[in-house]
Amino acid sequence: MTLTTPDLQAQIERGLRDLADLVALPSVSAQGRHLPETAAAVTALLEAEGFRVQAYPGQVAPVLVAEAGEGPFTLLIYNHYDVQPEDPTELWDTPPFTLTERDGRLYGRGASDDKGELISRLAGLRALKAARGGQLPLKVKWLIEGEEEVGSPSLEAFVAEHAAELKADGVWWEFGSVTPEGRPVLYAGLKGIVCLELRCRVAASDLHSSNGAVVDNPLWRLASAVAGLRDADGTVLIPGFHDDVRLASEADRAAIARLPGQGEALRDTYEVTRLLGEAADYHTRLNLKPVVNVNGFHGGYEGEGSKTVLPAFGMVKLDFRLVPDQDPARVVQLLRAHLDAGGFADIEIVELESHQHPSRSDLSHPFVRTAVQVAQQVYGAEPILNPSSGGSGPMHPFMAHVGAPVIALGIGNIGGRVHAPNENILRRDFETGVRFAAAFLEALGG
Repeated sequence: MTLTTPDLQAQIERGLRDLADLVALPSVSAQGRHLPETAAAVTALLEAEGFRVQAYPGQVAPVLVAEAGEGPFTLLIYNHYDVQPEDPTELWDTPPFTLTERDGRLYGRGASDDKGELISRLAGLRALKAARGGQLPLKVKWLIEGEEEVGSPSLEAFVAEHAAELKADGVWWEFGSVTPEGRPVLYAGLKGIVCLELRCRVAASDLHSSNGAVVDNPLWRLASAVAGLRDADGTVLIPGFHDDVRLASEADRAAIARLPGQGEALRDTYEVTRLLGEAADYHTRLNLKPVVNVNGFHGGYEGEGSKTVLPAFGMVKLDFRLVPDQDPARVVQLLRAHLDAGGFADIEIVELESHQHPSRSDLSHPFVRTAVQVAQQVYGAEPILNPSSGGSGPMHPFMAHVGAPVIALGIGNIGGRVHAPNENILRRDFETGVRFAAAFLEALGG
């Protein structure tokens, strides 16, 4: 590919202007803000590069499907244009919907997740087209949704219904990261997720705490129930929970053995004081271990000072992170049986956002190997290939219905504060991400 530095730099600068325009649109799916407007802006960007774009209605926001180019290989790219709420706004150092550069970092809601990823890929595609006289050497399909941050409620049914339209030889996932030393981090899978609330009520209204001698306490019951869900090492204790866990392949184990460090970057960046398990097992646990998390514990008086009250009601928010071949619906059933057997039949289980099935690609697939090889060339450093991310997302429908392997590589960083105030990307990583996109598309087209 003939791609000069000035040509590439021009596409990078154009991409940053596009990113600023997209960040300025507060497309918060949880609040239904600016979703049609952002879908229209993304459509205009794609159509300007010759994509045929079809918008389909979703439960929350339009789903965009775009297609351009011709060639022996078909790549499907998945991104999303919705973002998390900006709250708490007082913790932002600069306005959340104004892309702001400071000390080599670009700050703004969506700068990383996922508008920065989307625009870096589009800029790379433009650079490749410019180097090839306006032509692409492969067919590129693009699915861009606006519901990812609320659990992608429309996506699984949409991918199943439009599987023929989305047919591809490989899928490039929406995210990835780069280490502080400049090593690209790739993921070939995602954990599944189940989000729940446990609710317990013992009275019609709060009582004076003197009644605690004769009336049970919903917070005690919830605490007792939650304490029985895992052991001190983080292993889930629900009977049958691990029965469907797929054994790691030899390639998975070999990839994990090559992963650097033992969690030092996470510990040091976020000042973590307690890690679970042995340090040597850090990557095995993050890639392969299913877990249950307590996201919040609520009930009774939570204000300043004391209030001697016996709460009538309490609630705990949980999420389960699952691995292949665990089924979210079965996990809920097992949890119900476990609570009932433990004497907690009165605790209600309320299912929250759409569940996600786990997924994991074959690390020996040529598509995965090509991504690793191109990353090596572009970044000039040994890629870090994870069999799975510790996080979750709607990857499973693509593997199940499109039938293609999936790889994630992108421009995030360990201090990117995704979903938090001061979300950011490194300008360096955006620029290298553009170069990777151009080289990856070129390699697949070849």
